[in-house]
Amino acid sequence: MKVAVLVFPGSTGDIESYKAVEEVLQQQAAYVPYTAEDLSKYDTIILPGGASYGDALRPGAIASRMRVMEEVRKAAEAGRYVLGIGNGFQILLESGLLPGVMLPNESLKFRCQLVSLRVENNRTSYTSEYEAGEVIQLPIAHRFGNYYCDDAVLAKLKEKGQIVFRYAGENPNGSLDEIAGICNEQGNVLGMMPHPERAIDQLLGSGDGKRVFTSVLKAWRENHGTTRIG
Repeated sequence: MKVAVLVFPGSTGDIESYKAVEEVLQQQAAYVPYTAEDLSKYDTIILPGGASYGDALRPGAIASRMRVMEEVRKAAEAGRYVLGIGNGFQILLESGLLPGVMLPNESLKFRCQLVSLRVENNRTSYTSEYEAGEVIQLPIAHRFGNYYCDDAVLAKLKEKGQIVFRYAGENPNGSLDEIAGICNEQGNVLGMMPHPERAIDQLLGSGDGKRVFTSVLKAWRENHGTTRIG
């Protein structure tokens, strides 16, 4: 499996995402700049966290207009895996690849802490190695993590099983319906505010994020009928 880690001006989670792919999955990862015009050789595309373009206008707003996002859209439409983490989630919302918007945290403060999440849907390519309803621990680091959508979109998210993660216990940002992560209707595009790439070992405070990556690799191998590495 070949994984592209997109790098926009201001990205800060690219190194952790790259290391998660290489160290957890032992798969090929590549840093791909925002100027790239072809992502066709990659099976999975990660939009990492950070503050692309300094969060000017709105987090993810400028990055979502870059040429490379047309390639991300093509990959999503082709059924390849697209994972947006933190600012990457915000970029997916701004680009329309996922529904809804991201508002400032209710506290209007930057929140950086370990939070509890409940796995609402373990039938996706990103969560198959979790138990349904399992509560896990992942870190957050954001000021704009307050997910919002209108009633019609929320009803559809529920109907189609697109709510993948909810905050369990404290809702750290006021997110609608405690939503922490959603996928598209096809299930190959996931956006989530908590950072699984920063929770791949107990030395980091939690190893619960590791299974997001191993679930994707498992799905890719099943789709390609192979167990090879690489």
